[in-house]
Amino acid sequence: MVSDVHGNAEALARAGEGADALICLGDLVLFLDYADHSRGIFPDLFGEENADRIVELRTARRFEEAREFGARLWAGIGADRAGAIEKAVRKQYAEMFAAFPTPTYATYGNVDMPPLWSEYARPGTTVLDGQRVEIGGRVFGFVGGGLKTPMRTPYEIDDEEYAAKIEAVGEVDVLCTHIPPEVPELVYDTVARRFERGSRALLAAIHRTKPRYSLFGHVHQPLVRRMRIGATECVNVGHFAGSGTPWALEW
Repeated sequence: MVSDVHGNAEALARAGEGADALICLGDLVLFLDYADHSRGIFPDLFGEENADRIVELRTARRFEEAREFGARLWAGIGADRAGAIEKAVRKQYAEMFAAFPTPTYATYGNVDMPPLWSEYARPGTTVLDGQRVEIGGRVFGFVGGGLKTPMRTPYEIDDEEYAAKIEAVGEVDVLCTHIPPEVPELVYDTVARRFERGSRALLAAIHRTKPRYSLFGHVHQPLVRRMRIGATECVNVGHFAGSGTPWALEW
């Protein structure tokens, strides 16, 4: 089980060793590494110094200044901003999907570009979003993406659409999402020093349907990585890009 791979293809290729299946909860793309500002699409396009600056602004929650700064940089790219991003994302996706073992079950993260996944997912990789599947005799539900934030990452959806996907999954043994339930200890990032967005609909579903596990990523350095909500064990299985170590689910 991995989440927030963010370009770590080398570790991803080993993640499924000895397992019946690999589950990936999204964020394959590395746009900007907050720990190493030289890595990712942003520094490749604009340089490490500019990456340092935008991380500084975002960490200080000066989002409007960060957007203005980014807009000036993107203006230098010209009219084909979308094309430049897609080209870089495609290069990363080719490497990431080639590293997936068989079988792999995956859903999208908030920085992913879902329309491209069908082009790169090979036989043996099953992509699910708002859907359920049986793995090893247990029912797994998958909900991808994130909720809308000032960061404006590619796959952010509104609360109603997200709640509908949670509802569509229904009662499962293992509820797999990219973002965590809206619990302060699970959504606070101790390095970025901010609360990320979690889902109230997911939290309500945990209380209502009582899955055995709620598994997620998104928050790279959470205040708490694991806690119980009633009968449900809630576990942050990321940040795989930094650890390179998958989390094993056994029964």
